[in-house]
Amino acid sequence: MNLSLGPLLYYWSRDDVLAFYEEARHWPVKRVYLGESVCSRRHLLRLPDWLAVAEQLAVAGKEVVISTQTLIESESDLKTLRRIVGDGRFQVEANEWGAVRLLSEAGVPFVAGSTLNVYNPETLAVLAGLGARRWLPPVEISHVALRALLQHAPTAMETEVFSYGRLPLAYSARCFTARHYNLPKDDCQFRCLDHPDGLALSTREGRPFLTLNGIQTQSAGVYNLIGELPALRELGIASLRLSPQSRHMGRVVETFRAALADEQDAASALARIMPGPPVDGYWHGHAGLDYGEERSC
Repeated sequence: MNLSLGPLLYYWSRDDVLAFYEEARHWPVKRVYLGESVCSRRHLLRLPDWLAVAEQLAVAGKEVVISTQTLIESESDLKTLRRIVGDGRFQVEANEWGAVRLLSEAGVPFVAGSTLNVYNPETLAVLAGLGARRWLPPVEISHVALRALLQHAPTAMETEVFSYGRLPLAYSARCFTARHYNLPKDDCQFRCLDHPDGLALSTREGRPFLTLNGIQTQSAGVYNLIGELPALRELGIASLRLSPQSRHMGRVVETFRAALADEQDAASALARIMPGPPVDGYWHGHAGLDYGEERSC
């Protein structure tokens, strides 16, 4: 198995984004996903900027994939999507079915993102026929359901599993971060910049519940499959996706590398640098906010 660095899901300053990917050039990841996949109002980096970063990472030996926006809401969004499809220099991750259609019509092989919601081998076979070469299962799929699906999957299709980070659970035309500040979406004042790892949402009892990230709703806990590497290997998973966080991401990557190399204490080292409590319930077919050690108590 190898490691992939997923697309940046949060809104950071331009300098922070460029510094982050300058560091990523030296991390032990095979693949880096780039681009704005959440909200088109996040435009401190536009497509030419992302492509420039992609060129730098490619020179450093990384396989680069440009991720498309998950929710297309305007003609401007569609124009950006068409430019990504037509660029031709890098692989593309399709995060909605309009992108799949454009990539297929252009004859461009692509990565099928988790938001395409593939739950059966028939859908996976359709995607393979349209040009998908790698796919990500939905983040809430269990290892039992994934095993059953992979038994009938196209043999040439690689599987990448979301293995670390706050889970992207849902997308909406409404911006919940703006709503939190009593602002309209079109005049959000870019408040997402104030929350580099999302805006925590708790229950009335004060328990962590969800994380608001603009139009995206995430888990409160950090999905962490570092303890599930034997099961992932047994399933034949080709790649583990690590989702960026604002601090200690290099250490997260190194910890996963150490775990893949069977070095000691990798899981406990990771717990100290996570921006939230660990969860892995979906992987085990339980509630998403569960964690394995708690279930065994």
